[in-house]
Amino acid sequence: MPEFPWDSLASAGETARSHPDGVVNLSVGTPVDPVPDVVRAALRSADDAPGYPATHGTSELREAAVEALSRRHGVTGVDRRAVLPTIGSKEFVAWLPTLLGLRAGDTAVIPDLAYPTYEAGARLAGADIVRTDATHSLGPERPAMLWLNSPSNPTGRVLPSEHLRKVVEWARERGTVVVSDECYLSLGWDAEPVSVLDPAVCGGSFEGLLAVHSLSKTSNFAGYRGGFVTGDPRIVGELLELRKHAGMIVPRPVQEAMTAALGDDEHLRAQRARYADRRERLWAALEKAGFRIDHSEAGLYLWATGGEDAWKTVEWLAERGILVAPGTFYGPEGQWHVRVALTASDERIEAAARRLGR
Repeated sequence: MPEFPWDSLASAGETARSHPDGVVNLSVGTPVDPVPDVVRAALRSADDAPGYPATHGTSELREAAVEALSRRHGVTGVDRRAVLPTIGSKEFVAWLPTLLGLRAGDTAVIPDLAYPTYEAGARLAGADIVRTDATHSLGPERPAMLWLNSPSNPTGRVLPSEHLRKVVEWARERGTVVVSDECYLSLGWDAEPVSVLDPAVCGGSFEGLLAVHSLSKTSNFAGYRGGFVTGDPRIVGELLELRKHAGMIVPRPVQEAMTAALGDDEHLRAQRARYADRRERLWAALEKAGFRIDHSEAGLYLWATGGEDAWKTVEWLAERGILVAPGTFYGPEGQWHVRVALTASDERIEAAARRLGR
């Protein structure tokens, strides 16, 4: 297994925390804003839950997910029986290759720049990984699974529907399962992200496709641990049976909170507005300090470069009390960039902007 990337930030973290005005931690995408009242109320309403919850979740939760996909993203035709709650999205990402039956000799394709857990999950299963954004580079290979991530973590890049459709067609010809990490789908700024389950991408069929969703970023749900996967009913059904055996169950109060979060769009609009404002302020401050922002048209991060090795940039910012993640956490091609998260309070974002302006 690779080293857990953030452990290597310890030295830079110490430097940043020594700043007289305290650290501005922009190295992780953990929410800092309050959990919406509608979500907290739903959690409290189900706090007397002595029995085992259903691995498949309540029918109300699954219906709320189906309706949210249609209302927010234009995804139609999802059968609520093909919605499966997950304990956040990270555990699902990490264990999915194992649950899909990957083993030594199998290959999982991940993006050139990718969320580190894609690689970790493949290695937990004993499978090999190939990093590429171009399916033609794989030649005649028939991978067991292929990860898509649009909007991207870390770059914020949005893949157009034409690109996604070509990947889906390529994968179907080879029997490759396509898994689309859509945790940032609701956070498009300069481009409109599209789900792999959109008719323009999948042609109206979910065969061989999975879409992974998280409530952490849009509903400040990270501490509750709630997400879901949907797509190909056959694959989702097989995952459900395996997760029943393994006891991978979302607690009942959290299921109720998920149902409320998926049914309410007002808190989503409010949270988007917060992130939009922080993005504008931080982008301007970074550019004024001499950085260039690449991609970053969606999601919760700015993909910034100072034209030098990523770790030098990390150190330069740490000396100003700002902690960011080097692009190398996400793959070798991140050598010249850092990932700057928008997930800090307004006061901390303003502090970062002041320090960058000096």
